[in-house]
Amino acid sequence: MKLNYKIIFHFFGLLLLFNGGFMLLAALLSFCYNDGVTFKLFLAGVAVLTFGVLTMLFTKNHTKEMNKREGYLVVAFGWIVMTLSGTLPYLFTGTIPNFSNAVFETISGYTTTGSTIINDIEAFPEGVLFWRSLTHWIGGMGIIVLAIAILPLLGIGGMQLFAAEAPGPSADKLHPRITDTAKRLWLIYFGYTAAETLLLSVAGMSFFDALNHSMSTLSTGGFSTKNASVAHWNDTPIIQYIIILFMFLAGTNFVLSYFAFKGRISKILQDEEFKLYFRFTIVFTLIVVSIIYTHSYLNDSIVFDHPLVLGSAEGSIRHALFQVVAIVTTTGFVTADYTLWSPLLLVFFFGLMFLGGSAGSTSGGIKVVRHLVLIKNGFLEFKRTLHPSAILPVRYNNKSVSGDIVFNVLGFFILYMLSFIVGSLGFALLGLDFESSIGVAASSLGNVGPALGEFGPSNNFTEMPTAGKLWAAFLMLIGRLELFTVLILFTPFFWRNR
Repeated sequence: MKLNYKIIFHFFGLLLLFNGGFMLLAALLSFCYNDGVTFKLFLAGVAVLTFGVLTMLFTKNHTKEMNKREGYLVVAFGWIVMTLSGTLPYLFTGTIPNFSNAVFETISGYTTTGSTIINDIEAFPEGVLFWRSLTHWIGGMGIIVLAIAILPLLGIGGMQLFAAEAPGPSADKLHPRITDTAKRLWLIYFGYTAAETLLLSVAGMSFFDALNHSMSTLSTGGFSTKNASVAHWNDTPIIQYIIILFMFLAGTNFVLSYFAFKGRISKILQDEEFKLYFRFTIVFTLIVVSIIYTHSYLNDSIVFDHPLVLGSAEGSIRHALFQVVAIVTTTGFVTADYTLWSPLLLVFFFGLMFLGGSAGSTSGGIKVVRHLVLIKNGFLEFKRTLHPSAILPVRYNNKSVSGDIVFNVLGFFILYMLSFIVGSLGFALLGLDFESSIGVAASSLGNVGPALGEFGPSNNFTEMPTAGKLWAAFLMLIGRLELFTVLILFTPFFWRNR
């Protein structure tokens, strides 16, 4: 069967229309703040809109049906189309004149990674900073739709595990139509963003900072409008607690938020992934608190001269909880340089980069549900050894998980670790030291943001070689799109006409 290229490019045109529209929104905010780049942002938006309209006009007579191969191409190359067009606001305004740097910053935004090459963020015009945060927010919206609606249909990475709570005809589903499901989840996403913006504004942030940080939080991205990230507000604990709350919500399956608003709390309390996600957060926080409070490690981890609340139980709990939630949900905001706390915690946070939030959230990483399946299957292997004839299926939310899904999860985990190893080797080949190589590989693949070594929380990626930035961008992309979606394009059988 030949590929239906017209429908693929028709979708690309639609994506360009969305991108161009958001650029015009950034131009409008630029005009309100009179930051001097309004016309350039407007030109970028018009250029992208024009190209999008022309693409849709040339492909308007496409066949309506889309098979799996075309679905893979739309998902994988759609992110690339968004990235290439998304560089225009940086290039047109001259804020990031280098193309490779603009690509890195843009793909870091859309994949909600949060790694940056910008040295002085606070010197950027408001319109460009808003566009930068919008790339996070757009990427977060896209990931919700991918995770809930598209990836289960493509059979990606065990995502069928929570597809039972997404589109379908039964009473337990959100709605039988994917489009209506997406609308409901986007409404929740938008509502959370508006709520956090309001709360942060009341807590003491300016409206502009509150809006940008809300978009970064709900997308689990991590871009900030301040050089010191959220450490800028170390003297305002309430701001950091608000961000912690919404980072946790963003790392939770958005379908559970839907159930919460419908009053079906029992669905949340019975969800095994959510319970493990919550327990992980509490246990990991207690471990970090016990170490930094008893050893006073906070004294040595000041970020950009923004002081921490030293020697207090509240300060230790807050910074420990903030950094654990930020890394587990792959948001990447920082209130302290956790790489300076202790060698033990350095390894500990490195390990957290492989956890990820819940499936159906905007988080990156492996996802809690996959770890849960791996753990359960591991324990069952002991029983199968003792009782080889027994039928012992893995159970998730009191339902048997098919062998195909278990194998899919195992395959994903192996492929993820292989991608991490190859990614680390690539950075080492480019001259990075061991700590930086494994840190950047884990951070990029897991869409975390801050890494280790030379690219830790107190640094950025400016000094990364150009080839290293492009390699990191590739890892961000495959990590964000659940590996299979991109890597399958490198297999010869994918391109054979059947």
